[in-house]
Amino acid sequence: MRVLFINVQCGRGSHGKIAAAQAEEYERQGHEVKIAYGRDDVPENYKKYAVRIGSTLGVYCHALLTRLTDRNGFFSRGATRRFLFWADEYNPDLLWLHNIHGYYINIEMLFTWIKSRPSMKVMWTLHDCWAFTGHCGFFTFAKCEKWRTHCEHCPQRHAYPASFVDNSFRNYDDKRRLFTGVKDMTLITPSQWLADLVSQSFLKEYPCEVRHNEIDRNIFRPSASDFRERYGLAGKKIVLGVANRWEPRKGLGDFVRLFEILNPEKFVIVLVGLKHDKLPDNIIHIDRTSNQKELAEIYTAADVFFNPTYEDNYPTVNLEAEACGTPVITYRTGGAPETIQREDSCVIDCGDVEAAKEAIEQICEGGARDD
Repeated sequence: MRVLFINVQCGRGSHGKIAAAQAEEYERQGHEVKIAYGRDDVPENYKKYAVRIGSTLGVYCHALLTRLTDRNGFFSRGATRRFLFWADEYNPDLLWLHNIHGYYINIEMLFTWIKSRPSMKVMWTLHDCWAFTGHCGFFTFAKCEKWRTHCEHCPQRHAYPASFVDNSFRNYDDKRRLFTGVKDMTLITPSQWLADLVSQSFLKEYPCEVRHNEIDRNIFRPSASDFRERYGLAGKKIVLGVANRWEPRKGLGDFVRLFEILNPEKFVIVLVGLKHDKLPDNIIHIDRTSNQKELAEIYTAADVFFNPTYEDNYPTVNLEAEACGTPVITYRTGGAPETIQREDSCVIDCGDVEAAKEAIEQICEGGARDD
């Protein structure tokens, strides 16, 4: 069997690593596998799968045109045409879509091609809500329910995929036309929360399976390091936060509020993935790291992991922290509660920083960790 994955990245980023792991599994089973991707470098061990769609310049052009028109997914026509010519020759038996909204492929051309091949099985893993909205990837933080009926007058047009204008009404119609009516397509969501939303959207005609994302537990496990010594944190209780990008919806402001009410003699906050000069001096911020071993060491050194995200599908940072032996405090939003396994982890209401403080103090009663 020939299998073709399509994702914005190949072997990088959370979605790219998931697609690459799937490719490896299919290859082990004896199938022929390729991953078509839109941007960023490909790790050496995954280059045998990689087929580039377009170019870096094409991605920038697509992003710029999206900013001007709010028509993300409707550009990159030349790149998509060349890719589909290749895909016709490859002739996949199974097409597995992941993230298709990263400024690299034309969704109208892609789905027209998909519908022209009714014997091809299609799987689509949804990592967010973009497939059934007129613009956004998530709408919880904005408290928007327009996707249930028809998007228009989008309150998040300045959020990814950002635009100066609002074309959410047209986008909604076009996505509904393009994404429905595929003969043999199954949707996959990493969380029951997202599956429930899909069942209420115009994608409800498709079967939908919940498959929780996994992490590499050979990497994310209790890992000794000199992290505390390097940062002078011996005897301190570390409250850790990790994010790829600290957007407002990720709760950076709640960490600042938490800092104001925690005892600075006992606690220190460490944030990974952040460059921020306006934070209080006693909040330690570490640049984003792509070294997973180093990240596992930081998780292990922490006493508690606090994830104040206001909207998320299935945050794997919670899985990583728990796998490294660190209890998690997360907000009751999206699929976040589904990630909690440890008895000493807990779920609290969004924005309840006082509850977070109380949970941190209770978790850390046993004293600071010195490993």
